[in-house]
Amino acid sequence: MTAQRVRRIDAPKVLLTGAALADGRGPDLRRGVSILIDHDHVGGIWDDSGVPDVGTVERIDASGTTVIPGMVDCHSHVTLQGGADWILRGTDPAETLLDVAEENGDMLVRAGVRYARDVGAPRRDGRALSLRVRDAWAGRLDRPYLRVAGTWLAGPKTLPYDLPVECADGDALLAAANAQLDDGTDLVKLYLDGPDRDSAPFTESEVAAVVAAVHARGAKVAAHASVAAATAVGARAGVDSIEHGFALDDDTAAAMAANDVTLVSTLAVFQSWLGFTSTATIERFADPEAPGRMRERQEMAEHSLRIAHAAGVKIAAGSDFGGGSLRANQLAWEAQALVNAGLQPWEALAALTWHGGDLMGLPHAGRLEVGGPAHLVLVHGNPLDDPSALWRVWMVR
Repeated sequence: MTAQRVRRIDAPKVLLTGAALADGRGPDLRRGVSILIDHDHVGGIWDDSGVPDVGTVERIDASGTTVIPGMVDCHSHVTLQGGADWILRGTDPAETLLDVAEENGDMLVRAGVRYARDVGAPRRDGRALSLRVRDAWAGRLDRPYLRVAGTWLAGPKTLPYDLPVECADGDALLAAANAQLDDGTDLVKLYLDGPDRDSAPFTESEVAAVVAAVHARGAKVAAHASVAAATAVGARAGVDSIEHGFALDDDTAAAMAANDVTLVSTLAVFQSWLGFTSTATIERFADPEAPGRMRERQEMAEHSLRIAHAAGVKIAAGSDFGGGSLRANQLAWEAQALVNAGLQPWEALAALTWHGGDLMGLPHAGRLEVGGPAHLVLVHGNPLDDPSALWRVWMVR
């Protein structure tokens, strides 16, 4: 089933009947459920036998499907199209990148993704294009709610093609973070990997100073950290999220748990890359020393996730679409990757729903509650047994 064939529920008042319900709060499926969509909110959730008079509504027989909350993609790049040469695509003209964003937005909604964090976008005329996309999508039911980080803040010689704002030291990093917020971003994205895989480009105290300044302004800090040194710095400095976290150890995981640092998992990126390890992009950014070791790095990343889970670190999910080979309608792949790594299916669903809402600071996101937004997805199958059910989207609201 392609994303374009997924039906959007557009009627203002709709009663879904005969559905099952999975909310990512536990391993049990609730069967025989009716859900009232009353304009943009959930008007009621009942057992089928207890539905009150709801007046004139469009009725949809949802039997044979499971309703889940609208999903949350915590790691995305909406202006980029993904694929094996995703880095090079960041040099495309602004008009091309904005067109890509519109296509990505449509695919996100039709795949059941109602919320997304954009954690890095190319700049044009000194301003990240994701800001234009966020403002254009505000209030649109056919696009996800978007929070954006602007562009990447990195050390020198880390990313090519003038993609990041390069910061020579901690003072420059702090100034760049404040400049991003001045420009209107919702969060700040630090790139803590550096040219030397054995060290981070910034110290713990430098990153902590950025975290304190950003928090003082009511925003959050996301940190790209795929190697051990970078992840340790971010965890000890108390960033809000470690993005990727492919090389955790027990001490770093303990620091993440103690400092309430969420791990944004992007394990499916490895599976998407396995067929493309000969490309220049993968050789440079995935495993510059030995592309043939991609499987080994995937196993290390899965082991890191298990360490984080055992330490009590909250796990949210990201597809990294646009910033890797995945596309905008493939967040379900991450659910499968999380289960393959050792999470229970309901825990994977939590990572794709309300854990992401918590990280975004949106108490209603990724939740299906009476009075809350009517963001929901109807899938065929039981995602609490089989995470591949999340691919089989029938309807979205």
